[in-house]
Order: sequence, then structure tokens, then C-alpha cells
Amino acid sequence: MKKYTKITVVSMGMVGALGGSAVAGEEASQSTFFKDVKPIFDVRFRYEGVEQEGFDEDATALTYRIRGGFEAGIAKDTKVLFDFEHVEAVIGEFNSTINQRTNFPVVADPEVTELNRLQIQNTSLSDTVITLGRQRIKQDDDRFVGNVGWRQNEQTFDALRVVNKSIENLTLDVTYVDQVNRIFGDDSPMGRWDSNSVLANVAYKVPVKGAKVTLGAYGYFLDFEEDAPTASSQTLGVSAKAQKGPIAACARYAHQSDYGDQPISYEASYWMLEGQYKKGPVGLTAGIETLGSDEGAASFQTPLATLHKFNGFSDLFLRTPDTGLQDIYGTASFAKKSVGPVDLVKAWVTYHDFSADEGDAEYGSEVDAGLVIAKGQKKFLVKYADYQADDFLGDRQKLWIEAGWSFK
Repeated sequence: MKKYTKITVVSMGMVGALGGSAVAGEEASQSTFFKDVKPIFDVRFRYEGVEQEGFDEDATALTYRIRGGFEAGIAKDTKVLFDFEHVEAVIGEFNSTINQRTNFPVVADPEVTELNRLQIQNTSLSDTVITLGRQRIKQDDDRFVGNVGWRQNEQTFDALRVVNKSIENLTLDVTYVDQVNRIFGDDSPMGRWDSNSVLANVAYKVPVKGAKVTLGAYGYFLDFEEDAPTASSQTLGVSAKAQKGPIAACARYAHQSDYGDQPISYEASYWMLEGQYKKGPVGLTAGIETLGSDEGAASFQTPLATLHKFNGFSDLFLRTPDTGLQDIYGTASFAKKSVGPVDLVKAWVTYHDFSADEGDAEYGSEVDAGLVIAKGQKKFLVKYADYQADDFLGDRQKLWIEAGWSFK
């Protein structure tokens, strides 16, 4: 299992080379090398409790994460970013996926100390940002590609990414991914996926007076070779987003098929429709999302997404069942800035109705609720999820209490 891939090694070499050139002359050293250093530091404490049908023991996880590093200029139009993560359990009565405590439900926050990011970013080409190395990648709303920032150890990518905005209102985003560094960490056989994948995303902001309209297209060509061949796929899709006053809407469609080392030949479709209405601090959202099935043999998958953000906080659908998934959902929310001594108060409740795309199975329903209170760089969060099963797995309840602080 590779710990540092070719792209990360190349990044380290470039840091050394640029550093060497910067210190070659005293004047260059003073003017370019490690200029405008910005520290990166945050700490997050979290309690997660899980009650899951089929387990005699409930999971109790009290973990903390420390992330530290820096960002600094090292040459003209070039900067380097480095940070590491340390995750540790104070109370470890849970299955972290690598601690062999399989008598407890899973809380996917294993203990790790590892390199999180090491990247070089260059902006010398007009309207272009080139990023090389271990980096965070978030596209659109993380539905297909994200950093899984909810978990204590985030997902990063050893990649070469080019983002160009030289055409007015148009953003071109193309990435080659050599390795995916997943949330499970270095010690897990699931922690690293060797990759020969390409991510392409295009967004165009349509100049419409009085409204915000964005059209998008994307192609994700995922090939994970021997580490996770069943996660390999080819996805082509389009999207549209619009907002006018208090009303917003979003629509997506995508088609997925086997690609690379995928051993199963299949085709499946994805579509979603969502509408929002916001008046003052109150918001209402309703939507439907379908991850299709190929006659029950295989289904539409999004292995690089921030999956906790979609289809319920209970995380039952991190992998789409072979019979597919239809999620009909509605959310009522409240968000207000400057409430008494705090900067932000946000609360929400979401209801999900889950069913199969192929066949008549009614999977179950879920109620999610959350509260966030923020002041400056400090944040307090409480979340709860209650899944009630019909035809899919068993009942599950989860509770999170979290406190975090970051220095920027």
C-alpha cells in the first residue's frame, strides 16, 4: 500500500527545488522564500453515540482531532500548503473499522496521525490555478466529489488539478487523481485507493438580470485498479441551478456505466429535483433524488462524495443498494446571525422517505435534526438521526455533540 504516491513525492521535490532556488541568493531568500506564512490550526472534540438494531452494545465514541500546519509563499505566484491530522479516542467503545471492536456499531473515526495535505499551488498563468500534491477537492455541493469533512480524518487526493476562468462566467476544472486518501487512515486496508482517474467539471454562470443561474456539466472517470475495482465507473451528467429572490431550484441528471477495472457490466441513471423557499431566517426545502438500478444487478454509486451530507445522517446508504435508492425529503430550517452574544444560530429538521428504484421495497424513513451555535472561530453542534426500518436493515439512532475551534 503506497503511503506517499508519485504526485506527493513530486510535490515534495518541487518544494525542495523551489526552496533551493529561493535561498541561492540572499536577496531572493528575503523576498520570496516562505513569505506571508499563514498558520493552520484547529481542534475538534466530538461525542457520537449509536444505538443500532442487531447489536447488544451501544457505541460510545469520544474523540478529538488536532490539525496543524501552514501555508506560505515560496516563489513568485507559488505557495506551499502543509498540514497533518491527529485523531485519538478518549472513550473507545465503538468499532472504528480498525480496532477489532466488532461487538459495537461503527463510528468511522479511527485513531490516526498522518499527513493530511502537502500541495504546491501556482497562479502564474492568467486566470488559472494549478495545484499539485495531496489536496482537498470539493466540487459543486460534494455530491460526487468531496472531502468527507464531517469525519475526523478527512478525505484528500494525491492529484494534479487545473482550474481555469479565462472565459467570462465559465469555470473549467480538470483533475488527474493518482491516489485517494480515505477517512479510514494508513492502517486500514480501505485507507488508500490507487487511482488512475480523471475528474472534469464545467460551470457557466448565465448572465440573467435579477437572478442567479448556473449551468453545469461533468464527467467522472474513476478507475481504482486492484484496491477497489467495484468502485470504478464512468459518470456523465448535467446540472442547472437558479435563484430569484426567496426562491431557488436545482436539477441534475447523470448516466453511469462500468469503466476501468470494474468487473460488472452495468448502466444506471441518477436524477434529482429540489426547490427552496427562504423568507427571513426561515427556510423550506423539498426534493426527490433517485440513484438508479440496472435491474437489481448493480446501482448508481458515488464513492468519492461527502456521503454523510446526503440520504440521511444515519449513513445507511453510503453504498447504494443494488436495487437503487429513491429519497423523497423535506427540510424546515432557521438561521439567524447576531443573536445575542453569538454570531450565528442555525437549526433544522429533515424528513426522508426511502424506497427502492427497482422493485417495490419500502426501505424505511428517517428524521434528522441539528443545531449549530457559532461565535468567531468557535462552534458548538448537536445532531440527531432516527432511522425506522421497513424493508432495509434495522432501526438506528445516532446522537452527536461537538465543540470546535479554529485559528485562521
